Amino acid sequence: MASSKIVDLRKLLADRFVKQPPAPASVLPTGISALDEQIAGGLPKGGITEITSPHASSGSATLLTALLHQAYRERYFVAVIDARDSFDPQLMGKPILQHLLWMRCHSARDAVRCSDLLLRDGNFPLLVLDLILNASSELASIPQTTWYRLQRLVENIPTAFLVLTRQSMVASAQLKLILQNRWELQDLEREQSLERLAFSVRRSHLGASDLRQQLVS
Repeated sequence: MASSKIVDLRKLLADRFVKQPPAPASVLPTGISALDEQIAGGLPKGGITEITSPHASSGSATLLTALLHQAYRERYFVAVIDARDSFDPQLMGKPILQHLLWMRCHSARDAVRCSDLLLRDGNFPLLVLDLILNASSELASIPQTTWYRLQRLVENIPTAFLVLTRQSMVASAQLKLILQNRWELQDLEREQSLERLAFSVRRSHLGASDLRQQLVS
């Protein structure tokens, strides 16, 4: 039964999200100028980026909204794997939602399986795995070998794979960022909150050889 569902999902993806030829650029711009300047133009394609949001109101929802607006402007598709079924599509307009595949999950394990499937499919310039609201005990059960397996999948396709977490956990991430905001409700209600997103770079652009060396060691 499970295998037939996977076949059906692959067919749905093939019908709705037509593969496009890869762009020559090695990064995918986020549309957030302050961030793109820090990370050499955008999220690395063929690699994992982990953005850690350590505080409850660090701005991860604002970040995700900005990424979806960028995808709409640039006319490409985004897959969001929602590990706690917390994404609110009502915040987006219908034109933006037409560029989104929303995978609703109820556990980190299911979300990782979806990530594996979509990376093997290779149709999406941007794949976002949102693990921010999952319990630490649940996330700790994900073996580090899982992340290295996902890295090996993504390095063969022109996809930027973004993992959103509450604390750093993806050892194979090519780029690691930390959202430094600690916003109150009144801050979120102000205009131009996007421009006030603050990031720090913890690790930047490790090559595939570095990742393999980490795995060996």
